[in-house]
This record gives sequence, structure tokens and C-alpha cells, in this order.
Amino acid sequence: MRETVAVARPSMFEFAGGEPAFLALAAAHHRRCLEDPELNHPFSHLGNPQHVERLAGYWAEVFGGPPRYSQSFGGHSSMLGIHAGQGAGEDLGARFVACFVQAADDAGLPDHPDFRAGLRAYMEWAVGEVLSYSPPEARVAAGLPVPRWGWNGLEEASSDLDGPDDAGSFRIPT
Repeated sequence: MRETVAVARPSMFEFAGGEPAFLALAAAHHRRCLEDPELNHPFSHLGNPQHVERLAGYWAEVFGGPPRYSQSFGGHSSMLGIHAGQGAGEDLGARFVACFVQAADDAGLPDHPDFRAGLRAYMEWAVGEVLSYSPPEARVAAGLPVPRWGWNGLEEASSDLDGPDDAGSFRIPT
């Protein structure tokens, strides 16, 4: 007779490989965007030389990592504010998502199908939200928390800024 034991499922942040994995993802994504003829312009004129590191911190936090982006840079409202009112080309979102998906390969992130599906679903959701703020008159509310994305998609907002939320569990035969 086999017994099953409940094991806490790691956050997507942990499963990816932690901060080094998200730094590699952000760097690979930035390179991909620079190579894209439509995305090149905004990515070649960044206002912050630490863009890749900040992007890595933001994505790490989204996927269950420490809240360093929120604590240092103002959370989700700050990120949306950078992009608000900039306008967007018709296929900008699809191109951005494609670069992200390819960057996950470039960065050597795990190729587990559920993990990759979660990454893609997050980016499609996130791009839709960012693009909703692209009209010139768009305004971003202050104090929006960084969204948390887990294995089952968007998670409920948490006031816990000390670490990752519980991402659920799965059973492993012993």
C-alpha cells in the first residue's frame, strides 16, 4: 500500500530559481525587446539605467518573491505610472508577450508546462492591464499593491509583505 504525503508546492518564484532566475529573465527579455523592430524604440530610450534589475525585482515579487520592489520603488502604482499615457501600437502587447515567452527559454527557466503556462498567462494579463493605461488621459491610482500570481493565476491581495503567499499543495506518492 502506498501512502501519500501532502507537500507544500513552491511558489513560482522558488520553482523558477529565485532572484537569479528573474534577473536572467529580465535581461533576456530586455535583449529580445531591443531586437524587435517595434519594441526597440521604447526599450532603447529607458530613463533608468537600473531598468533590468528593477524589472527583475518586480517580476520576482509578482511570482511570490520578497517585496523589494514595493518597498523600494512604490509598488504597482509606480510601475503603472511609468507606462501610463504613453500610447501603444496595435500589436505591441502581442510582441511583448512573445519576447517574454522566448526570454524564458533564453534564461533557462524550467520548461515544466504548468510553470510556462502560468508565466504566459500572467504576462498576457499584465500586458492587458498596462495597455489599459496607455491613453494620454490615463491616470493611475496611488497605493496599488503589486499583484501576486501563483500556479492558479491571480491571487487575492495580501497585506503580508514578509514573504511569499502559500501557493497550495500537491500530493507525492511515498
